[in-house]
Amino acid sequence: MNPALISALFVFVLASFAGFEVINKVPPTLHTPLMSGSNAISGIAVVGAILLAGAAQDRFSEVLGITAIALAMVNVVGGFLVTDRMLQMFKK
Repeated sequence: MNPALISALFVFVLASFAGFEVINKVPPTLHTPLMSGSNAISGIAVVGAILLAGAAQDRFSEVLGITAIALAMVNVVGGFLVTDRMLQMFKK
């Protein structure tokens, strides 16, 4: 395997574990506002994933890019749905 791919996968796995631990430490009362704020970051991740998928040099990179696009879009859409639900709670 390509050493750059191995190091990229290593960073991905470490980031996944770190993100999981950070999210688990957030109390439920803060989770919704933080998720609403993270939509901008997820939007940046979508743009980055689109750029990487478009510049793919092999099939594996293309599949990883498309997977990244799908997962980031799930995060963006979920964030907007949760934000909308939170805002509905404040309406009379």
